[in-house]
Amino acid sequence: MNNFQFFPHTDEDIQLMLQKIGVKSLDDLNSDIPAEYRYEGDYDLPDTMSEQEVREFFNSLGRKNTPLKCFVGQGAYDHYTPAVIPYLTQRSEFLTAYTPYQCEISQGTLRYIFEYQTMICNITGMDVSNASMYDGPTAAAEAMRMMIATVRKSDTVLVSKTLLPHVIEVIKTYAKFYGTNIVMIDECDGQTSLESLKRSLTPTLSNREGEQKVSSMGGDLEGATFAGAIIPAVNRYGIIEDLEGFAEEMHAQKALLTVYCDPSAQAILKTPAEWGADIAVGDGQSLGIPLCYGGPYMGFMACCKEHLRKLPGRIVGQTTDKEGHRSFVLTLQAREQHIRREKATSNICSNESLMALWVTVYLSLMGPQGMKKLNEQCYDGAHYLHDELLKSGKFEKVFEKPFLKEFVLKPLVDVKDLQQKLYDAGFFAALQTEEGYVSFCVTEKRTKEEIDALINIIKE
Repeated sequence: MNNFQFFPHTDEDIQLMLQKIGVKSLDDLNSDIPAEYRYEGDYDLPDTMSEQEVREFFNSLGRKNTPLKCFVGQGAYDHYTPAVIPYLTQRSEFLTAYTPYQCEISQGTLRYIFEYQTMICNITGMDVSNASMYDGPTAAAEAMRMMIATVRKSDTVLVSKTLLPHVIEVIKTYAKFYGTNIVMIDECDGQTSLESLKRSLTPTLSNREGEQKVSSMGGDLEGATFAGAIIPAVNRYGIIEDLEGFAEEMHAQKALLTVYCDPSAQAILKTPAEWGADIAVGDGQSLGIPLCYGGPYMGFMACCKEHLRKLPGRIVGQTTDKEGHRSFVLTLQAREQHIRREKATSNICSNESLMALWVTVYLSLMGPQGMKKLNEQCYDGAHYLHDELLKSGKFEKVFEKPFLKEFVLKPLVDVKDLQQKLYDAGFFAALQTEEGYVSFCVTEKRTKEEIDALINIIKE
């Protein structure tokens, strides 16, 4: 008999297993642990509860949270989520779907991934997309690996200082354990410096003097040949970067350019392809995925067809079955991605498929005009807040550069005191950056009444 309803092993099963391994009791399995380190008392576990009591318990925990109106971005944006998206994605055929290796029974999953890839190609202008990645930072790090695998002659990559800090940190972590060298590109007036990039590409000490080098191998980077560069389309200050000339400089060195994007902004900005980029990456969170305390999110990755064979992760392709019907399969998939992992271009062979479906439904509902309207509302709200904050006399302008929905200002008041007053009034705003600025963000969810309320608190 078994006293525990959901344990599969009976007492007889347990005794047979103990006998097989040569011990008399379950306690003997822990005999090598010194007695002073073993806990012998009763566990402080609550009594059993009814379903209603459990629901009330968690509701009471939820009521302890303080809901705040979010005026902060920095890579995670409080955009509107249409109600139909969670309804569709929570259907059992999507929520419990597993890896679509068997294409005969996975046409639904393969179909929506194919549609997702098509939409990512549309917003980035690239030729091909993979079937999503974990998040934006890991997508950027995988782009670093992809550039090195493509160029081959170099283990060094340029990274812009204007990328979001957490993206830079993930890239550096990957670089450390893959033996990759990172050279940071300086910024100038809030944007990636093209002159700094040119100096880095010039293999002379005099021209490279002052460049920040981060070598995971501990070696000298002097004279290094670069595999590529990673530069944001919209940077850590919310500024829309001017990427004119970057692709030309990299391609002249037979190196690649990766652009890190906010996909929701791509509805109104030049695409990475129009800038001449070889790879486009970013975080799909801004495409209707709720903040969710930091996840799950979804990274996207797309590239030119010339680099298709080096693209990590899954790719779904369209074909026809034996009866001539349109169908979908995993395609161009290196076996090493799953079996011989040490031979693989990347060790990411999984993806955020459910969130890719979420993004696909979102883009289908919004359409090109909806995305443009969303960005118009973000732009209007952010610029209204920006101008009113300057009028308050509590801030100074930092950069004279174009921005869309996010910006930084120099505070003339105590930031911690400001943040506390905003928090007490129900606002999450004025996030302090590494440079000592404060960052604000306005999405289409923020109303004029909310913006005015925030401004009034600051004026007080």
